[in-house]
Amino acid sequence: MPPTSSRRVDLKRVYEPPGASDGCRILVERLWPRGLSKENAAIDLWLKDVAPSPALRKWFGHDPDRWSEFKRRYFAELRANPEALEPLRARMRAGRVTFVFASRETRFNNAVALGEFLAEGVETDARGQ
Repeated sequence: MPPTSSRRVDLKRVYEPPGASDGCRILVERLWPRGLSKENAAIDLWLKDVAPSPALRKWFGHDPDRWSEFKRRYFAELRANPEALEPLRARMRAGRVTFVFASRETRFNNAVALGEFLAEGVETDARGQ
């Protein structure tokens, strides 16, 4: 799985084995992944509130034709809830982070969109602004 545009964030399906290079593994899903124990998932932090709302997730359905509109709506949800992003940004400043997601779709999912949303903010933090 390719990293997002931030050098400190990687993406990984929760069903893939954890790796030593994962850093802090953050589950960015509202629901716990089916059929997976908490021990096997090796999640360090579960941030339900950074995931898309249930209505948005259902509307999107990982349909590539809805990707642009999904991101627009999802980014609006994130902007409306900036306090939910603070634990995530703190972990990103501290070191390597892997956004862990459940979807089989690896290109069009909320973890990819979240990485895109945060990339600009991460760059701003790196410049000390």
